[in-house]
Amino acid sequence: MNAALLACLVFIGFALGYRYYSRFLARRVFALRADESVPSRDYEDGIDYLPTKSHVLWGHHFASVAGAAPIVGPAIAVIWGWLPALIWVTLGTLFMGAVHDFAALVISARHRGRSIGEIAGHVMAPHIRTLFLLVISLLIWVVLAVFAFIIGTLFHSTPSSIFPINVQIIIAMLLGWLVYRRRMALFGPSLLGYAVLLLAIFYGQPFAEAFPFIGEISVYTWVWLLLLYSFAASVLPVWLLLQPRDYLNSHQLVTGLVVLSAGLIVLHPPVVAPVFNPNPEGAPSMIPFLFVTIACGAISGFHGLVSSGTTSKQLACMTDARPIGYGGMLAEGMLGLMAVLAATAGFASSSEWWSHYESWGAANGLAAKLDAFVSGGATFVASLGIPVESARTFMAVMVIAFAATSLDTGARIQRLVIAELADAYGVRALTNRFAAGALGIAAALLLAITQGGGKGGLALWPLFGTTNQLVAAVTLLLVSIWLQRHGRPVVYTLTPMLLVGSVTAWAMLGNLVDYYSNFTDLWLLALSGTLILALDVWITLEGLRLLLRERGSVKPAVAQAPF
Repeated sequence: MNAALLACLVFIGFALGYRYYSRFLARRVFALRADESVPSRDYEDGIDYLPTKSHVLWGHHFASVAGAAPIVGPAIAVIWGWLPALIWVTLGTLFMGAVHDFAALVISARHRGRSIGEIAGHVMAPHIRTLFLLVISLLIWVVLAVFAFIIGTLFHSTPSSIFPINVQIIIAMLLGWLVYRRRMALFGPSLLGYAVLLLAIFYGQPFAEAFPFIGEISVYTWVWLLLLYSFAASVLPVWLLLQPRDYLNSHQLVTGLVVLSAGLIVLHPPVVAPVFNPNPEGAPSMIPFLFVTIACGAISGFHGLVSSGTTSKQLACMTDARPIGYGGMLAEGMLGLMAVLAATAGFASSSEWWSHYESWGAANGLAAKLDAFVSGGATFVASLGIPVESARTFMAVMVIAFAATSLDTGARIQRLVIAELADAYGVRALTNRFAAGALGIAAALLLAITQGGGKGGLALWPLFGTTNQLVAAVTLLLVSIWLQRHGRPVVYTLTPMLLVGSVTAWAMLGNLVDYYSNFTDLWLLALSGTLILALDVWITLEGLRLLLRERGSVKPAVAQAPF
């Protein structure tokens, strides 16, 4: 099968989905109106709430949700064959992930830009707020520790990426100052800044060779530096770093997708992986584990946290939720697609693919996942005449850019979640953004350093896929309850909720059986997984009970729900 043909078919499907399905959701399900009030204007403070042009906010949202997960997930899931991974990325994105992101953004914007966890207390019950916020906080806790380790690992293995990433931060802060203090238009300066960033990529290797000590910095040290940087990023006004950096990153990420697609079309390589490989050595059953291995490339609870944590507070017009929420997820689906193709068509031969994916243990390591995407993607890029070493640096910088924006946004969301919990229980000291931000980063740092080399977060990373999908299912359930109360159809959110919730609970139970069978070594995973599953079941049962109890007694459809 030709990889370029597969990519074109999926691209056409995404275009049709945006043109017709997202328009149907916007008009018939959520009844979006351009004249609705939005939190960014009602509560503008210049720190978190700030009306933002749609293309700029799209850049922030896409860059934040498109972390490393849509790369590493598909890069391991192809061990079951390329077709199952491709189908899940395509259909999951169109009918589950994009609906979830869009819905979370809309419901948050109609509740003062509050987080999904906080809204749960209003829509369902006050105690559900605490339960859900705790699950969310645990998820972000693991994300911060692991993404800092991922970026530190790439910095250590690819020192040529350090220079362009730091240049990007400087350019972003300069852009923020020019746009919000000197009142310059963003697009032109951002293109100039992006050109400087591309130039810095080509000078990354000479810089690393000129300062060899940079390549000797340990991953452990990078984890410290990255989390300290994340604290600063989480408390700075969004206009100074988060917005302009994510907008720059959107240029980088869109360019990456375009270059990868162009290289794929020029090279049009055959897919050397098998169509199906149902029984890889040491791998769990494809059903249900495919659906949690590929999380962010199809549907992800973390996306709902971004939608309700930062994006909803910057939404300048309610109708912008469609291109940002639904359209942003389609862009991530394209990234997941490229990860699938890079890990199945980026190898020189079938024997080389089988060598890499000979067993679950061989392909499941973090380094193996990242290398499959970076090497395979570099093969596509190099087909355009770009030197192989520069192509590898370009791919590494793109992966780091994905992970770094999620790290920044995750740190800010964790700060907001801690502040919401503190406000609910009257702990006034932690409602301060510096105190809440410091607590969130300190917890992530503590997790990271519990094992040598800063990889402590990996101890809980096996819970990420299932926890992430359970958060997505609860978010869709919450939206379904809200829609039913306001006379809106719930089938478009409740159906994906039931599907993703059931397969994820199935996968979590399977994992728990394994963890408890080796309790001495995996006690932390066993106890943490049990707690997360118990909280999810509790929240889900209460939510379904509310749906059944309130069926048939709904309020007139409204555009704005009181908070």
